[in-house]
Amino acid sequence: MDSYAESLVAKPMTDISQHDFEIHENLKYWNSKPLLREVYAEFHREIATRLQGIPPGPIVECGSGVGNLKTVLPQCMTTDLFPNPWIDQVENVYALSFAPSSVAAIVLFDVFHHLEYPGSALAELHRTLIPGGRLVIFDPAMGLLGRTVLGLFHHEPLGLRRKIVWEAPPSFSPDQQHYYAAQGNAWRVFARGEHQLYPKDWNIVELCFFPALVYLLAGGFRGPTLVPRICIPLAQAIDRLLEMIPRLFASRMLIVLQKP
Repeated sequence: MDSYAESLVAKPMTDISQHDFEIHENLKYWNSKPLLREVYAEFHREIATRLQGIPPGPIVECGSGVGNLKTVLPQCMTTDLFPNPWIDQVENVYALSFAPSSVAAIVLFDVFHHLEYPGSALAELHRTLIPGGRLVIFDPAMGLLGRTVLGLFHHEPLGLRRKIVWEAPPSFSPDQQHYYAAQGNAWRVFARGEHQLYPKDWNIVELCFFPALVYLLAGGFRGPTLVPRICIPLAQAIDRLLEMIPRLFASRMLIVLQKP
């Protein structure tokens, strides 16, 4: 671990640098949990299949964290608010440096629930996408399984009763963000339809739910692995059964939006 990482300490939960602290904490767990890396590789392959047939152009991940999407999509440009060694470019999702209609696809992996003003961020992402380009969002889902496990054992709040502020106020400055987390926001917006995406702005191509039982049993980044590796095939078989009632047992969800 470099001296910069060693200097990081947990910040007040309103400080945006809390994200960077959590990134470096997650990196330690990522390097020590092979099952977690396998689970994420499967998530990333799900994303990659949704990027087939997109227009030619760059693929950009916003909020790349520890940069692990590159293990499946090596051509992807990783970006984040913080200039860590594994990040290709520093970017702010509310004020991207890309020209209008210049990006073929954008990936938000575990980012949507950190967007305090999701409508404003979606408008900026829409601006940069080529017509026909895609935005792929992968985020927590609030089926009974996800709501129970993530609500009890994940440090971020679900935020299911918290008001979603769709657009940033006029006084908002992208470089003065606060730390924000509400794990249930993607579920509320896309599964429950609490906010409408105007058809002129986006086509909703796909909405997919995953029980992701193996992810939960792996303990995510910070929790303990709950089953021995020999039990993983059984967990995968149960996962396939739970997929028959996806909204009830969903703990993860994938949303594909396309710019018309």
